[in-house]
Amino acid sequence: MRPTAVRALCMRFAGRSQSQARVHLPLSQAGLRPDAKIAVSVQSAGPSLLGIQSRGFASQGSEPAYDWEDPLLSKSLLTEDEVAIYETAEKYAQERLQPRVLQAYRDENYDREILREMGSLGFLGSTIEGYGCAGVSTVANGLITRAVERVDSGYRSGMSVQSSLVMGGISEWGSSEQKERFLPAMATGELVGCFGLTEPNHGSDPGSMEAVARPHPTQKDMFLLSGSKTWITNSPIADVLMVWAKLQDPESSSNGKIRGFLVERKDCPVGTLDTPKIADKTGLRASITGMIHMDNCPVPAANMLPTIEGLRGPFVCLNSARYGIALGVMGALEDCIARARAYALERRQFKGNPLARYQLVQKKLADAAADAAYGTQAALQVGRLKDAGRSTPEMISLIKRQNCDAALRGARSLQEIFGGNAVSDEYHVGRHVANLFVTQTYEGQSDIHGELCQ
Repeated sequence: MRPTAVRALCMRFAGRSQSQARVHLPLSQAGLRPDAKIAVSVQSAGPSLLGIQSRGFASQGSEPAYDWEDPLLSKSLLTEDEVAIYETAEKYAQERLQPRVLQAYRDENYDREILREMGSLGFLGSTIEGYGCAGVSTVANGLITRAVERVDSGYRSGMSVQSSLVMGGISEWGSSEQKERFLPAMATGELVGCFGLTEPNHGSDPGSMEAVARPHPTQKDMFLLSGSKTWITNSPIADVLMVWAKLQDPESSSNGKIRGFLVERKDCPVGTLDTPKIADKTGLRASITGMIHMDNCPVPAANMLPTIEGLRGPFVCLNSARYGIALGVMGALEDCIARARAYALERRQFKGNPLARYQLVQKKLADAAADAAYGTQAALQVGRLKDAGRSTPEMISLIKRQNCDAALRGARSLQEIFGGNAVSDEYHVGRHVANLFVTQTYEGQSDIHGELCQ
């Protein structure tokens, strides 16, 4: 049972919303010859396999219509709850995020209030049971990321870091006291979290991290953290920083091993913690990214994640987030398809013909549509396996790599349909291209994932 907040919002936003970019015009209006429909009838005199197969697939009334927005009818694979959750997320994203994304991207500004809005809808930590979280399926959470990323990957990034990385890490590895103290406030967006793993000298090789945690020389049950992290989404505004560091304590059985710590900004003395913003990014400009600098930053031993050591801790968190990315980028690609299709139907060149009439343009649209359809189907399958406890890290790497590569490739190709107009951010596709380059790189660069899914 979904909690009241999600259920109420699903009812409130009942009915499918359409993004402003979508144009429901048949290609025949662009001067294209409709595809010929071929009816096949098989008659059988007895209960042969051919006859059974014919009855099973017999048409009942009119033939099904092709839906360019959902070519393989992926929606039919969802439960009623999942459809309602997606429509809720889509309604919110189009009505609340889409109108402000362009200015946010231009100004490189992220409004912290967005996380409160998402929290009020049950989007934050949505797969977690209890603690004010929705407790929905992995697939449902992926559908939320898909709806949000249809507007902008940066908005999805801020949500994913809060949900999958920080809240997911606390839910998976935290003590009962840590869960009670942090999860409810993070579920509402009152507290903002960030995930400190990547370092200036260690991106794809986190095992070589230089950040350390040492026992406080005079205060029992206290650690001092030192080191730097970089490219950390949400760090400049984070209240709770999940930082991974190597323990340097000869008296501990975990000496030299990576441990997770929950650093609370409000408890850090001046000069021990700094989280400067990284400005002038070329992508994900609608999210906030920064660094973490720690100089003997005191953290209570009670804030160390007690049940995990080594890289398995951050990697389990990352795999949950990577699933959201794999389905999320399909939303970005779908938005590019809708905008390019609308433009191709409207824009006329060469004797007044719409661009959509030309085969090169049709091929670009068809290639992108195929990638979006296949990628969505693959992500839904892996989500079902994850919910059933049957997924593997290799599966996550496979769909994260494939879908991010396909989304970037498709968006770049569709961008060419706009010609010189693609330079204008008013057409949005260029923004998606810049964002998708980042998604192909972060939380595991594409080539690294290729090595992992062999």
